[in-house]
Amino acid sequence: MAQLIFLVLLLTVGFFATKRFLRIKNIISLGSEEVISGHRSERLKRLLLIAFGQKKMFERWIPAIMHLFIYVAFLFTQVELIEIIIDGLFGTHRFFVDKIGSLYTLIINFIEFLSLGAFVATIIFLSRRNLLKLARFQKPELNGWPTKDANIILFAEIVLIIGIFSMNGSDYLLQSIEPEHYKSTGHLILSSHLAPVLFGGLDASSLHIIERFGWWLHILVVFGFVLYLPYSKHLHIFLSFPNVYFSKLDSAGKMENMPEIMNEVKSMFGMEVDATSSAMTSGEIPTFGANDITQLSWKNLLDAYSCTECGRCTSVCPANQTGKKLSPRKIMMDVRDRAEIVGESIFDMGVEKEKFDDGKCLFDHISREEIHACTTCNACVQACPVLINPLDIILKLRRYEILTESSGPGDWVPMFNAIENAGSPWQMSVDRDEWSKS
Repeated sequence: MAQLIFLVLLLTVGFFATKRFLRIKNIISLGSEEVISGHRSERLKRLLLIAFGQKKMFERWIPAIMHLFIYVAFLFTQVELIEIIIDGLFGTHRFFVDKIGSLYTLIINFIEFLSLGAFVATIIFLSRRNLLKLARFQKPELNGWPTKDANIILFAEIVLIIGIFSMNGSDYLLQSIEPEHYKSTGHLILSSHLAPVLFGGLDASSLHIIERFGWWLHILVVFGFVLYLPYSKHLHIFLSFPNVYFSKLDSAGKMENMPEIMNEVKSMFGMEVDATSSAMTSGEIPTFGANDITQLSWKNLLDAYSCTECGRCTSVCPANQTGKKLSPRKIMMDVRDRAEIVGESIFDMGVEKEKFDDGKCLFDHISREEIHACTTCNACVQACPVLINPLDIILKLRRYEILTESSGPGDWVPMFNAIENAGSPWQMSVDRDEWSKS
């Protein structure tokens, strides 16, 4: 019966999690085409150093070390999770223990050590958010659900660690009581000391209950995490890897050219233009920039879903530090929220992508004051531990406002007029190159 219940749970969780992950994939695919190719070796190097190696996290040592415990513990507990799934499906107990010998003891000990470090780190992370109230965790965009989301995951990690030590501790004591079923795991550096203190003096039946409680608690928290993950900022656990791999390799200060504008400039100077440009072939007036997620690229949407909401981008943003409304983290969260709304209409209500129009756009989530405040300094891009690029989205919103809507801040209009009339941002009555003629 227990195996049947486990199988049903496993299949149910797998079905709903797969459905949600595929939905996210489909929402990301709503973005416009962006060709990212080449430099495979450089991309793999970034993947290893930044995504797997957490290189950029270590620009801030204290949170990096704490995060490292949780990250490495997550990786190594997958070994124990695989064993739990095998045991749950086939009714075995500690399937790997007699398959890999002393290596099994080493792995379990390492998992326990990492779990202890992860427990301490989790308590510190909870304290930083809720007691110490670090400034970057107190921004307006984190009010409500984002703060609850972070706390839910941290509390779930504590429950998971309780399950691990309950299972290992009671199992360790049962090895001397029922060695025919509870195979020896060897000396466990933590459970061998904790078990006598916590469970010493209990009879075999009580230890059985605690061991099963720990086992089921472990797997149920994992199942819950798998179902919850696609709705949480912790989706970055998976998406940060492709996001880093497909990240921009050019200089962070290099802005993407607009082919239509480039063709206009080339034609002014008598240079050969690109005849394959979409505007040249269709004869239609192009739309510059973006005002909704379908005009952003799929990479922009992948950025939004990869956001960890850590706030490192906002904490280094000079506009935010001087009291302006801009928060790069909020930009990414707003893009993700808008993507969910559009995805719901297209995939749940059956509206065609080309015909979708709910009368709203990204500017209903991101105010124009926010995008005007950006200094394009790239500080947010440099600070992100998973190479997200909020600036690219801000620039596309600006381009739409200025080039497509012919709008923008009133203070900018004289500059635009001066550039158009004299080729210079300064309102001077002489041509820009007049100095060279004297």
